[in-house]
Amino acid sequence: MPRLSRKVAIVTGAAGGIGSAIATAFAREGAALCLVDRDEAGLADRVARLGAERCCACAADISDPEDVARATATAVDRYGRLDILISNAGIEGRVLPVTEYPIEDFDRVMAVNVRGVFLTLREAMPAMQRRGGGSIVITSSIAGLRGFAGLSAYSASKHAVLGLMRCAALEGAPHGIRVNTIHPSPIETRMMRAIEEGAAPGAADAAKTGFAARIPAGRYGTPEEVAALALFLASDESGFCSGGAYSVDGAMSAG
Repeated sequence: MPRLSRKVAIVTGAAGGIGSAIATAFAREGAALCLVDRDEAGLADRVARLGAERCCACAADISDPEDVARATATAVDRYGRLDILISNAGIEGRVLPVTEYPIEDFDRVMAVNVRGVFLTLREAMPAMQRRGGGSIVITSSIAGLRGFAGLSAYSASKHAVLGLMRCAALEGAPHGIRVNTIHPSPIETRMMRAIEEGAAPGAADAAKTGFAARIPAGRYGTPEEVAALALFLASDESGFCSGGAYSVDGAMSAG
């Protein structure tokens, strides 16, 4: 039997590299999906690829409370329940020293990466409680476990969601709701292309080589490798896993 048979999942940031890979893996394992992103064209492409019979799209800004409430209601109204939330949407912000970081850019990163996760938790947990439990997986980052020069807003936001996860895990445990974070190292995605260019304008390839050299495994990860961990944490196989921070980083966090 597929690992997510008869389960309903919301995936935010579903039009991006990691979100798309998670949606594909979940669809393969039998989940019904509500895909959420600001990128309407990207969502339409995901639905066309996965099949409208198994997924629906909801264009939304996860930093907007009304949008998040609407996305959650879309999943529950269409499928009758909510079992899984993948709170994955996020932005990288700019690559600048703390002393040069524009306040408005810092605030935008925090609004999407922290407020957005908070709002998805606030909406999803009551829906899960009504059906007796569920699993929530939040995409943090290796930057949520350690600092990186030039990425103050992004790193601060990814540290913050670790605290949100731990609080939500304690609050959700009596209701059968599990909450965990995943912490990828650099992954082959559009976000990393932007970070490489931000770190070394006009020399992104050299920046990538330098970033990869800091990973003991010697390479970037793939979205599919992150999706495999998200699938485990979403499935019943991880039934006693909650409050955990799980790295998928080629040993980067070990050093």
